Amino acid sequence: MPAAHPGPTRVVGRGEAGADRRIALTVDDGTAADVVAGYVEFAQRTGIHLTFSPNGTYHRSWEPHAPVLRPLVAAGQVQIINHTFTHRDLRKLSDRERRTELERNDDWVITTFGTTTRPYYRPPFGFRTPDVDAIAGELGYTRTVLWNGSFSDSETVTPQFLMDQARKYLQPGVLNLGHANHPTILGLFDQITSLIRDRQLTPVTLDEMFGTSRAGG
Repeated sequence: MPAAHPGPTRVVGRGEAGADRRIALTVDDGTAADVVAGYVEFAQRTGIHLTFSPNGTYHRSWEPHAPVLRPLVAAGQVQIINHTFTHRDLRKLSDRERRTELERNDDWVITTFGTTTRPYYRPPFGFRTPDVDAIAGELGYTRTVLWNGSFSDSETVTPQFLMDQARKYLQPGVLNLGHANHPTILGLFDQITSLIRDRQLTPVTLDEMFGTSRAGG
């Protein structure tokens, strides 16, 4: 793995639409094994580019899919960023605990998927402080990832609600937040795909959106 490049962290809260109408679809957590499996199959079947933000504490949901995800990561279709190992509120932890959360999750991602998560991290719940960002920056996480669109599915929602959110937020320049936690999305992948195609959107990873690279650490 490339070495970390410590530095100040800047917040990334929205994407860059560009002439190709780019959108970044990001997927957090992974509490539900069937939903993780659904997202992996969705990526494999459609070729749509995704950014996953898994927590290592849900390793049983993710690790069975490593043989599929490793080639997609290597090809640049899938990116994996750091969302901490146990999804705790970083504001309430000591500096040592914050480092452990990020380092442990990156170690797990490297071992499982063959890629580092640097330089991107998403604080659980979006909760952060300057002190939290400073610790992240020291570890090479120089991009704090938030979002400006969401399926709002961290809890169970209806299919109608999720699609209403999709129609509202799947627009050029959006960093959209979804979760691999509840099964509602499983019946909606074809509708999501059609919406993306009808709006002539180009799903990209964060690397593609912002011109970064795993090779740079």
